[in-house]
Amino acid sequence: MVNPAEIPTASVRDLPKDGLTLLDVRESDEWAAGHAPEAVHIPLGDLPARVDELAEFPDDRPVYVVCRTGGRSARAAAWLNASGWDAVNVAGGMKSWHTEGRDVVGDGPGEPEIL
Repeated sequence: MVNPAEIPTASVRDLPKDGLTLLDVRESDEWAAGHAPEAVHIPLGDLPARVDELAEFPDDRPVYVVCRTGGRSARAAAWLNASGWDAVNVAGGMKSWHTEGRDVVGDGPGEPEIL
């Protein structure tokens, strides 16, 4: 088990406004309800099988990993770092993303929301 203190973490307000490489590891229903427009969606349980999809990410900056509140993304960031990636957990997850006023889009009708 990785010590949570050893996982690189950043708050939403400290994230770059442009050029952000963002991986959302929430479940599909959470993603559909509301997500960051620039994020790539790979649910946590699918990450080991789909990690090759991250090869399209720029290798000169970290992968910021987000979930609802920061728990699943911390596990994903720990796994990615152990697998040779430069991954950073987004503290507070999409709840903080939304609270900080960052853009959120949904895949259905109505206002996007963070589940």
